[in-house]
Amino acid sequence: MGTGRTLLLGLIAGSTILLGMPLGRMKRPAPRLRQVLNATAIGVLLFLLWDVLAGAFEPIDAGLTSFHEGHGGLGTAIGYSLLFFAGLTVGLMSLVYYERRLARVGVSKPAKFGPGSVTVGELEAGTPGLASWSPARRLALLIAVGIGLHNFAEGLAIGSSAANGEIALATLLVVGFGLHNATEGFGIVAPLAADRAPDEPRPSWLFLLGLAAIGGGPTFVGTGVGHAVTNDALSVAFLTLAAGSILYVVIQLLGVAGKSARKDLLGWGLLLGLTAGFVTDMVVTAAGV
Repeated sequence: MGTGRTLLLGLIAGSTILLGMPLGRMKRPAPRLRQVLNATAIGVLLFLLWDVLAGAFEPIDAGLTSFHEGHGGLGTAIGYSLLFFAGLTVGLMSLVYYERRLARVGVSKPAKFGPGSVTVGELEAGTPGLASWSPARRLALLIAVGIGLHNFAEGLAIGSSAANGEIALATLLVVGFGLHNATEGFGIVAPLAADRAPDEPRPSWLFLLGLAAIGGGPTFVGTGVGHAVTNDALSVAFLTLAAGSILYVVIQLLGVAGKSARKDLLGWGLLLGLTAGFVTDMVVTAAGV
């Protein structure tokens, strides 16, 4: 398949993340609905965490199986293992320290801009601008970054399949990843609907489109890279970076959920999010991927 048609597949798979964006524009929902939205986002992200870690571990498992069967040494498995844990560490701890830095900046330099959409001044100010964002906006951004890393790895799979002439597989991957991305869009904007401060205005459409580009755009970029050249090491690196960042976001969302007295809503929301993730994965598997 040519590069142009392959990139079109990546664009289609990544653009479905837009389906969940309008949720971020909801007016202040009822407290119970906010709790369910937050818990559902946690469920979706927990599924993604399992999904990316399982994918990143496959080369390690293959290396260990080969060693057990006497077809190779441990070098390959050890190399991928080091990359696995290094990516996981960087993905998690970089966000831990970055968020701490933002918090310090926010304390030392009071926000000069309003809580609405990002202004030109905020973008030029760099870190102080981000520090002036509300916790809900910063959390939505972190979720978009983690999902973007995950989607880059998905794009690699689409591009690699198309480059190898596996057109049917590439098409099925687009369908499956497109379904996943639709649920991921909801996960990105859920904090904006569930944990927005009472006096904070609704996010602008431009802000939501920016989050969608961060989360879904890497699918398109990864497709192009995968069509040109890809390998297991690159896939493991991006999957583990995604896993670390998603893990950090899940911890943050659990902190918000812990404030709720309705643990039953937390449980049902978690089940709803996990079900959405696994059902879309079942659809892909049933299709033969």
